[in-house]
Amino acid sequence: MRAFRTTVLVLAATLLSGVVLADSYSDTIDTFKKAGASAWYFDHSYGYAVFPSIGKGGLIVGGAHGTGRVYQSGQYVGDTAMTQVSVGLQVGGEAYSQMIFFEDKRSFDEFTSGNFEFDAGASAVAIKAAASSSAGTTGTTAETSGQNGDATTHAGGFYKGVAVFTIIKGGAMAAAAVAGQKFSYKPRSST
Repeated sequence: MRAFRTTVLVLAATLLSGVVLADSYSDTIDTFKKAGASAWYFDHSYGYAVFPSIGKGGLIVGGAHGTGRVYQSGQYVGDTAMTQVSVGLQVGGEAYSQMIFFEDKRSFDEFTSGNFEFDAGASAVAIKAAASSSAGTTGTTAETSGQNGDATTHAGGFYKGVAVFTIIKGGAMAAAAVAGQKFSYKPRSST
């Protein structure tokens, strides 16, 4: 009987964690849809990738990692993972959510090829007061806005077919850049 209860509890926890994870994607998408300039991109993009939580930390050498989902025309089509290693002036740690919008099929296909990386010119629009700006060898910056949930209107369109927005969830980093982020992609299984 005890083994049965343990099995049921493990199964329930597994099912609930899937629901919580699914809700975190929906909640993150809803947050970005309600946030100033990022809302426009949902109706003007071929697709997007959503990362509910990316953890980043560093002391001179830093790293970040997060998992996400890729959507095409609002439909979940695959999974993605992001890794980043950076060297430069940075101290601290943070967690943030990130949205990547794809302007057209070409940029979407480039991302879903499984070998996508942001170059040194890439930057993000940060949605939260006092979010942060980048520092280091890449020279990229992130914009900030005055209030949580209100993206700056400096989005300025797509850069090489993508637009990136972040919401800082907590922590304090002296650098918050997307340059050097590398992504893998796995199509959603048809089961």
